[in-house]
Amino acid sequence: MPMSPRERVLTALNHEEPDRVPIVFGASNATSMRLKPYQDLKSLLGLEDKVRYLYDWLELGSVAPSEQVMRRLHSDVRGVLDRFPLATRTRNQLRPPHSPFIDDWGIGQVEWEPDVWFPSIHPLEDAQKLEELEAYPWPDMDDPYRVAHVRQQARQLADENQYAIMATPWLLFPLERANALQGMERFFPNLVANREFAEALLAKIAALCKTLMGHFLAELGEDVDIIKIGDDLGMQDGLLISPRMYREIIKPIHADYIAFIKERTKARVFFHTDGDVFDLVDDFVEIGVDILNPIQTSAGRMSNLEELKKRYGKNLSFCGGVDTYRILPYGTPEQVRQEVRRVIDILGPGGGYLLAAVHTILEEVPAENVLAMVDAALKYGRYPLKG
Repeated sequence: MPMSPRERVLTALNHEEPDRVPIVFGASNATSMRLKPYQDLKSLLGLEDKVRYLYDWLELGSVAPSEQVMRRLHSDVRGVLDRFPLATRTRNQLRPPHSPFIDDWGIGQVEWEPDVWFPSIHPLEDAQKLEELEAYPWPDMDDPYRVAHVRQQARQLADENQYAIMATPWLLFPLERANALQGMERFFPNLVANREFAEALLAKIAALCKTLMGHFLAELGEDVDIIKIGDDLGMQDGLLISPRMYREIIKPIHADYIAFIKERTKARVFFHTDGDVFDLVDDFVEIGVDILNPIQTSAGRMSNLEELKKRYGKNLSFCGGVDTYRILPYGTPEQVRQEVRRVIDILGPGGGYLLAAVHTILEEVPAENVLAMVDAALKYGRYPLKG
């Protein structure tokens, strides 16, 4: 007898084999898709509906897929998000067309070419002193508008009891947020040459994130299965910072934040970090990460799925693994199907695997390949796996 999508996800996260490998799509910025492939997919499926964006944020570029699309792609999760303060949302809705999008932290997205936005305004770019942090107009994380809708949305999903609930407050983790506030070319040197300032900035960001997360979790109550957080720590061929620097400066912040979450919910912690982060996976296990995403198979040792499964399969669940660097954008539908089969055969045995693309599906991905991915998951992901 087929499981419900929620049963399927929870069984896999318990490191047991459900009826098939769960599929994660559309519940967060890391699991959605850009406008062009979404429009192409709707056209291929003969669907018409108004396009919505995650966080009601056009410049983010990630769509909030319609329920029709979510069902066609067999997504086993549904998302609950926070939102910008009302003043920030209104200001950006009323700003002149093509002018920068400034968020509640003062960080700005600039339109580099039509409909292509990039975070290019770093309000603390020149800051070097602690007094400058004290004087900065930090966002109000107690603004009730941010989470006023969360309780009702989560309660409705819980009452329906069909889909796993994946809650994704828009919290760039401290390292990413510090990079956005200062720019990478300024903040990374500060980690070395102006460490007191860098650590003070990280501590301020972490405190603000915890404040909002506390409100978010209070509104969710027990109506949540997965909490998504993250901090991009890797590149194609290694880490953005050394393992030692991570363990000295960033890891304690991550550990404290995850402990804060787990004190308030039984939900699994889903940690998103791009790139080759193989050297930190032991650290992630130690600080309480339950689900690691996106398993960027094009990046260094993260391509070694056999080793990941062997070493960490009992302690971590994996979400992602379907390559968005070569296979999804440039492969044929048959190559996509075979890659999905390969990934499932390695990561799927014994449960502990949720199938997803490696991060957001970008503009180059044909709609046919999106369908090939999910349809292959249905074909090859049924337990017992045949290999």
